[in-house]
Amino acid sequence: MQLNEKETASQGLTAWDRVQAARSMTRLVSGDYINTVFDRFLELHGDRLYGDDRAVIGGIAQIGKRYVTVIGEQKGRSTKENKLRNFGMPNPEGYRKALRLMKQAEKFGRPILLFVDTPGAFCGVEAEERGQGEAIARNLFELAGLTVPVLSIIVGEGGSGGALALAVANEVWMLENSVYSILAPEGFAAILWKNGKRAAEAAEVMKLTAGELKELGVIDKVLEEDADCSQKEKMRAEIIDFLERYDKKTGEEIREERYQKFRSM
Repeated sequence: MQLNEKETASQGLTAWDRVQAARSMTRLVSGDYINTVFDRFLELHGDRLYGDDRAVIGGIAQIGKRYVTVIGEQKGRSTKENKLRNFGMPNPEGYRKALRLMKQAEKFGRPILLFVDTPGAFCGVEAEERGQGEAIARNLFELAGLTVPVLSIIVGEGGSGGALALAVANEVWMLENSVYSILAPEGFAAILWKNGKRAAEAAEVMKLTAGELKELGVIDKVLEEDADCSQKEKMRAEIIDFLERYDKKTGEEIREERYQKFRSM
């Protein structure tokens, strides 16, 4: 099922409708937000260990008079581009590239903005051979201890540890038609009922929509989706407000706030 922009902005969608909207090939991807919300962006490449994972983009961006580090999980807009981006499923080097950029941001005192959009980390044999589990776990550990403000925005799919590796943040936001869950509804249904075709039913019981997760306290804010460019303008204003709120906090206060946020869940 594909929902156009007008339909995805409408109210009354089911959980399964929102899953389909989050996966839509016409949906804005991380790179779209990076190139329009920020005034300038310099992309940086490589993890300094193995290679450059094109499922993760990141670098230094300017928003107003501020410089920040921006990292996003990147899907493609076509089959050819999705193959290049591995359908937004990072390998270990993608998470290690993200970590390298986050540690660089801490060194120079830059806030970190993360865009999450992945069905999950790549689960191929080669990814496991290169330490996929360790790479994700290392990101969780290091993110928890950063002394600069971290904001994570789920703009499409937020699948499992592949999403969480970029979502241990001071604040986690979601677009209203994005989803965030421990696994895909198809996998949930296959495990629980031995029938992957009950995915729509699974989506209803998984509590994976933005509204449900905000009510449960898992995320901090739901961003409305509009059928025009005002969506990106609103996101820009919200990001600037986030940065201003953290201006007066010390590194230790920022780190402790993040720790307590996840400790209380």
